[in-house]
Amino acid sequence: MNIEPQTLDVRARMHAAMGDPARLAIVDTLLVGDASPGELARSLDMPTNLTAHHLKVLQDSGLVVRSRSEGDRRRTYVRLVPGMLNGLLPAPSRTAPRVVFVCTHNSARSQLAAALWARRSTVPAASAGTDPAPRVHPRALRTAHRHGLTIAGSRPVHLTDVIRSDDLVVAVCDNAHEDLADRAAHLHWSVPDPAPADTDDSFEAAYRELADRIDRLALAVKASGDA
Repeated sequence: MNIEPQTLDVRARMHAAMGDPARLAIVDTLLVGDASPGELARSLDMPTNLTAHHLKVLQDSGLVVRSRSEGDRRRTYVRLVPGMLNGLLPAPSRTAPRVVFVCTHNSARSQLAAALWARRSTVPAASAGTDPAPRVHPRALRTAHRHGLTIAGSRPVHLTDVIRSDDLVVAVCDNAHEDLADRAAHLHWSVPDPAPADTDDSFEAAYRELADRIDRLALAVKASGDA
């Protein structure tokens, strides 16, 4: 057999890390959205010191990474490493009449996410912002065009003008997630803001991360009423 020992070692650590029920519950939670250690502890009813231990094991195995919040810099968010779980875990089943992607200005990440979702899923989608900008970012429009996507609507809109009680809400930035703290039923994707760098590379990086996450979430979400 021509198998790289390092590859086997990485795979063995990954399987061992998920052999604990508590760590498997953490991975299941992170499958479709990011969370801070405190949010994980609360959602899983797990002591914070035990959560920290399990996160260290998962991080050492290469399954998860941490990033600092672009909003509240005291926070960190935990995310799954893209591709590490391909073919290993089934996606959890969710139903929703519509998915709404939210970022602060509704000018880039949420717009790209909604356009990607429309191509990937038959479940309707919309986008909105907690503090809408006057216009969609020109680089977001160019990025969408490069990838054959259509951004619907010519102006960003406020979340309160869009949201419905039964929507599946996905906050695609840290600020929006923190603004939505009182809304328990939403997912969080800690996607870095491409606007400060304002380069094609930064927008392409955001596009790639959104595309990967949408591929995962689309497998898990069916329209309400579907068999």
